[in-house]
Amino acid sequence: MTTLQHSAAPTNTEPTAWAAVQVFLLGVLECAVGLGPLGWLAGIAYAVGTQALLSGALQRTATGVLGPADRVTLARGLLVGGITAMVADGADHTALLVVLGAVALSLDFVDGQVARRTGTASPLGARFDMEVDAFLILVLSVHVAFEFGPWVLVMGALRYAFVVASWGLAWLRGALPPSYARKVVAAVQGIVLVVAASGLVPHSGVLVALALAALIWSFGRDIARLWRDAAVPVEGARHV
Repeated sequence: MTTLQHSAAPTNTEPTAWAAVQVFLLGVLECAVGLGPLGWLAGIAYAVGTQALLSGALQRTATGVLGPADRVTLARGLLVGGITAMVADGADHTALLVVLGAVALSLDFVDGQVARRTGTASPLGARFDMEVDAFLILVLSVHVAFEFGPWVLVMGALRYAFVVASWGLAWLRGALPPSYARKVVAAVQGIVLVVAASGLVPHSGVLVALALAALIWSFGRDIARLWRDAAVPVEGARHV
């Protein structure tokens, strides 16, 4: 019993420590730009939600601990939490939001390298990385939608709509092969949204529209692939 309790300790304590760092970051943002009640509420909800989900995921792994690449992703997640608080706050924090967004996107290229070089790549790390990316795109799309219109929200909501649809359609939960095009399209979303948020590039709404079109194409291609893969066993069974 003592051994089991000792091995579970990192699972419970490290995500909690990172949640505390997230709250500290909110305090730094309060001193730097000021945060209203909505900003604090969103930031704390993000910290608590991340802590709960990550703790639960770690309990289902063999080691129950975070790897070095996971900690890079967590650092990126802290920045996403700060962006979430500023977007929810509704005040003009554009400069700092763009800086944090750019750093978070840059770190997205670091955690994968760390995982490969340290030999610590894992399904949890890949899923965690994907979830941080998806939430960053969602929050940035909310911010940019105030400038260009609610259609931008499709960019952030598409992945979550896919997940919800997969709850009722088992064939959407099939495995997809790795795709370089999918990775590029996903990376472009965050870059374009940060550029649009900065307001420094003229006609950036066109870039956002093109990025959204590429995202819809990518999802459409993957859905078609899953549909075809799911249909193969059914068709084969009819000939048995």
